[in-house]
Amino acid sequence: MSFDRIRTNNDYRAAYAASVRDPQGFWAAQAEPFTWRKKWDTVLEWNFEAPDVKWFVGGKLNITENCLDRHLATRGDKTAILWEPNDIAEAAQAITYRELHERVCRYANVLKRNGVKKGDRVCIYMPMIPELVMAVLACARIGAIHSVVFAGFSAQSIEDRILDANAEYVLTSDGMVRGTKTIPVKKVVDDALRNCPGVKRVIVTRRTGDAVEMKDGRGVWLHTESELVDANCPAETMDAEDPLFILYTSGSTGKPKGVVHTCGGYMVYTDYTFRNVFQYEEQDVFWCTADVGWVTGHSYIIYGPLLAGATSLVFEGVPTFPDAGRFWKVIDKHQVNIFYTAPTAIRWLPHDLHHL
Repeated sequence: MSFDRIRTNNDYRAAYAASVRDPQGFWAAQAEPFTWRKKWDTVLEWNFEAPDVKWFVGGKLNITENCLDRHLATRGDKTAILWEPNDIAEAAQAITYRELHERVCRYANVLKRNGVKKGDRVCIYMPMIPELVMAVLACARIGAIHSVVFAGFSAQSIEDRILDANAEYVLTSDGMVRGTKTIPVKKVVDDALRNCPGVKRVIVTRRTGDAVEMKDGRGVWLHTESELVDANCPAETMDAEDPLFILYTSGSTGKPKGVVHTCGGYMVYTDYTFRNVFQYEEQDVFWCTADVGWVTGHSYIIYGPLLAGATSLVFEGVPTFPDAGRFWKVIDKHQVNIFYTAPTAIRWLPHDLHHL
């Protein structure tokens, strides 16, 4: 029996009891609706002493087929990503599932054209723009392992993560806007790469239009490269236990530690938690205010919503620009039904908002 939607406390208790009684059967039911190139042999193998835990052993899939391709027939014209820019004077973007699929495939072909292949590690250091979502999915499309670094981190933080992950490729932008500030993102990357001789290529998205340095043989523009490829990019077949991404801790208490998430188990669990924690319905607009640089952003801006065929809002700015009512104005503008944020963000805002 599939407990794919939990709507009442009794539903929750029944689903929890079933998951404890028969974890293999429970999670098999949750995984069944997805597109699998090959069905798994065993749902779960675990040894907590080792520790060694494997999900959907023997299964073959590509997570982007489940985020994009399987929605095209029924949700091709539905908005997948709503992008709200930092500046209220700049136009928002509504990107449909069909458009997102096309742009992800084109980005993936740019990666392949520049030497990225299955199993390579790719560092992504970008602002909250649509190309960040596309960069993540393009890596997953071809089986490259993405490692997103929060675009507020220092050059030293990028360097540490590139070296630890053995990343040979970096995806970034010329700059970014955040509130009243313009930040030279590419310059930060250049500073980091002084001690990263293993990086072969830096692919740069144009965002601010600021002049940047391009090292011959290493730096290329995404928009230029995109004109040299088509949008036909079949998804790479991945094992359920192949790595999907590496995400590092903030490093506030020592050297950053990289956590590896694999394809199959992460996909099933992220979809399940998105649909049930947030009670998403087909016409809802969902907004997670996290940055994609955190695991919350990976799971509940990109993968969870897209797996469920949802509309996910991506916000470039900050909650206090141009004033402290920005969150509520964005919610009203895009008719957001589900708002997922942190207590810290709410505490940061003025308590008296009745004048806004």
